[in-house]
Amino acid sequence: MELNNNAYYAGGVKLVDVAKEFGTPVYVYNADSIISQYKRLKNAFNPIDIKIKYACKALNNSAILRLLKNEGSGLDTVSINEVKLGLRAGFKPNEIIFTPNCVGIDEIKEAVNLGVHINIDNISILEQFGAIYGNTVSCCIRLNPHIMAGGNSKISTGHIDSKFGISIYQLRHVVRVVKSNNMHINGLHMHTGSDILDAGVFLQGAEILFDCAKDFPDLSFIDFGSGFKVAYKENDITTDIEELGQLLGTRFTTFCKEYGRELELWFEPGKFLVSEAGYFLVKSNVIKQTTATVFVGVDSGLNHLIRPMLYDSFHEIVNISNPDGKQRIYTVVGNICETDTFGWDRKLNEVHEGDFLCFKNAGAYGITMASNYNARQKPAEVLIYQGKTYLIRKRETLEDMILNEVNINL
Repeated sequence: MELNNNAYYAGGVKLVDVAKEFGTPVYVYNADSIISQYKRLKNAFNPIDIKIKYACKALNNSAILRLLKNEGSGLDTVSINEVKLGLRAGFKPNEIIFTPNCVGIDEIKEAVNLGVHINIDNISILEQFGAIYGNTVSCCIRLNPHIMAGGNSKISTGHIDSKFGISIYQLRHVVRVVKSNNMHINGLHMHTGSDILDAGVFLQGAEILFDCAKDFPDLSFIDFGSGFKVAYKENDITTDIEELGQLLGTRFTTFCKEYGRELELWFEPGKFLVSEAGYFLVKSNVIKQTTATVFVGVDSGLNHLIRPMLYDSFHEIVNISNPDGKQRIYTVVGNICETDTFGWDRKLNEVHEGDFLCFKNAGAYGITMASNYNARQKPAEVLIYQGKTYLIRKRETLEDMILNEVNINL
């Protein structure tokens, strides 16, 4: 987002104009930013041609999926419906990896029938999968390396108490299950969580996976998940992707020589690709002053952007209607009948009722975690592509919300 001639722009489009044309609340995505991040990650590992499987749980609008598909991305999915969204967007089955958690074998079987890569993260499903398919269907195994990454247990998935993955300490049992069922394991997978700053975390996990790979002679890929930290504040520390590419790329090349053949190196970025490309625009409904606080009440809440309440995540807030106004201290809250505070004691250019505010870094886990709480509709979505705006999801109506209700006589 840039400030030019006293107006905020994204992708060459004035954000206030977007708010006026499409109404608020509205999610806005800058395609140029998404493409730039994709290319940056690919280039960081040059000359290794890494395979990127976009984690569509971050933002699964079909327009975004097609945008990344056109760049050459594959897809990381965690539910059978995400698989179907990917196929609908034009991804080939072999471009999709399915990594569910705590689902039944029937969902796994449905994914097999659709032809996508299967990634299994618990021994029970591994045993059932082996008994059904043997070596007729390949699968990947998700391992838990017991690495605490990111410093926040709510977004870390590789620690010892995590529900994700099969513990590396259970590897001997995993090998027995694989051999007894004559299974074909074509990949090993690891994802330790989000907001990882240190390339050393990936290198530590890499050494664990490389060691485990000795027990699986038929691998074709190793998948390191993602977790790259993006900037939430000005001058925020982020993952040095270029350093990671150099260090991990070099070690991976050496490993492939030790393993005896070239394997593919996979990543599953979600937030890294779309978070900074997203803006959430809302309107100031009321300015409410108490004895201690000045509140800005906006036309949205935790029903549309729950991350600040769920994860204590920080989203910079900007008054795009009054860029040169005098700065004052406000607490920005939503219109939901819960404590839905977006930000305490934020320094904003003076806010008037009717002003448009912008939440930055809102491209990931915004609309995909939205709900109809308080019977409020989900917002619209807009894509800025090559300097033009496109409505890519209509704002919900009450009729949309009650579509599946069954009217009964009582």
